[in-house]
Amino acid sequence: MTNNVLLNNVDHQDLTIDTRHGAAFGDAVNQVLIFPTEYEDIQREYPILFRKDEAGQFQSIALLGLDEDENLFLGESGWDARYIPAMQARGPFSIALQEEPGEAHAQPMIHVDLDHPRVGAVGGERLFLRHGGNAPYLEHVTEVLRLIYTGLEVSKPMFAAFAELELIRPVSIEARLSEDEQYLLPDFHVIDEQRLAALDGAGLDMLHRRGFLRAAFLAAASLGNVTRLIEMKNRRRATI
Repeated sequence: MTNNVLLNNVDHQDLTIDTRHGAAFGDAVNQVLIFPTEYEDIQREYPILFRKDEAGQFQSIALLGLDEDENLFLGESGWDARYIPAMQARGPFSIALQEEPGEAHAQPMIHVDLDHPRVGAVGGERLFLRHGGNAPYLEHVTEVLRLIYTGLEVSKPMFAAFAELELIRPVSIEARLSEDEQYLLPDFHVIDEQRLAALDGAGLDMLHRRGFLRAAFLAAASLGNVTRLIEMKNRRRATI
């Protein structure tokens, strides 16, 4: 259950947020929803995969571990990566459309889940400055939520463009840890690198004009991070 309310600087002037990362905050997951607006940062750290949601629509996923509830980037000191996916970095905050007087359309507004385990931490990050204005942490959260909100709008047309050019193929991720142990992760999809490399001028131009050419190459390049996950898994197994 959540207790989402509209964030404001009157009711929440003294609200603080625990910004650490750990299992207690929902970070012990082996995959997380991501968005095209963060592909640039995601591809440096994690494999970018695709899967279908319950409605049969493609969505982007960053793979974080091989076992269920395993985040190989999560350790005793927190999240060890140069970039944390927006859905995990947002903490207790979300975007919801709010009707405002005089506005023709509902506006996206920041909401906070007051029952979230990060909320109310002693010594946590403040959201508002004591003498008015947003604190740096709230500015950061606002940017993270912007990535999510814009990414949601971009995802559907991006996948439509990929499908039009038949750039998406199903795959089972094989992760071999040793001669005797391997993982098989089924039901994912990826960018077909051969089809992407073979696109003619019209196909490349179409992706470029729609703004999805770079996203296709970033998603394809990210698959090399599967090897990194295997190395991280083996290192962790060696310390047990």
